[in-house]
Amino acid sequence: MKLREIVSMSRVFFPIRTIQVPATTPPHPFNTTYQVSYGHEHWDDMLVAVYKVQIAYDGHVSGRKSPSYPDGTDDLLRVLGALVELRKGGGGKARGKMFPARGEIFGNRGEE
Repeated sequence: MKLREIVSMSRVFFPIRTIQVPATTPPHPFNTTYQVSYGHEHWDDMLVAVYKVQIAYDGHVSGRKSPSYPDGTDDLLRVLGALVELRKGGGGKARGKMFPARGEIFGNRGEE
């Protein structure tokens, strides 16, 4: 697979169910959460069901930052617990939101 093909593969994520997991502050900035979701991701010409963990600051997903789990906190265990809960069908509905790779939010902004 060529680099251009890899870069163009994933563009938009459509969350179906989401669990917000508060991040430990400090070291994370105040109002940081891990957004743990199950949904569909557009990969070229198909939708693929995926589990996704994104970092959010003040309720806005940061599309360019990968989540980090500080050592000495229970952040990683709580995120793993949220993933297990999603696999069991848990989590709140996330309909109406789309998350492009850039991290902007489209859709029903007033709907949580």
